[in-house]
Amino acid sequence: GGAPAAPAGTGKTETVKDLGRTLGIFVVVTNCSGEHKFRDMAKIFKGVCQSGLWGCFDEFNRITLDVLSVITTMIKDILDSVKKGGTSQGVSIGDAPTFIAKPNTGLFITMNPGYAGRSELPDNLASLFRPVAMMVPDFFAIAKNILMSKGFQKNEELSKKICTVYDLMQRQ
Repeated sequence: GGAPAAPAGTGKTETVKDLGRTLGIFVVVTNCSGEHKFRDMAKIFKGVCQSGLWGCFDEFNRITLDVLSVITTMIKDILDSVKKGGTSQGVSIGDAPTFIAKPNTGLFITMNPGYAGRSELPDNLASLFRPVAMMVPDFFAIAKNILMSKGFQKNEELSKKICTVYDLMQRQ
């Protein structure tokens, strides 16, 4: 799995969803919060694994540390099963019977580091995911290049106006 981390609005979740769409895999997005308990997460994990989907857990670092410590074992078992091709390694989550994770199952977590109410992931959990750093896009450069490619002569001037409108819309 992957772990995109960046400030809000950089496209972490959309990137995971677009990658899944490109590969023809359905992506289920779960917005995580401090209210999630390990049983809730176990049900979601089981559904994702048995369906062979990708699970994208948005703002994963909002989950409390006590829940994170329990689900670390679940995630490790799931990833071990997927690595073995979903053929032999059974996954046991909570009270549910052991099941096999389908080989195309994927788990992704997105994080907004540095915000209030976010916890630091334990090292044993963080090591299960490949970190991906993302940045806030340069909207001016994007708008300018799109306008230039469409043949607009005053693309720089129009880009400034588009970015001003975009900034005003974000503030509302």
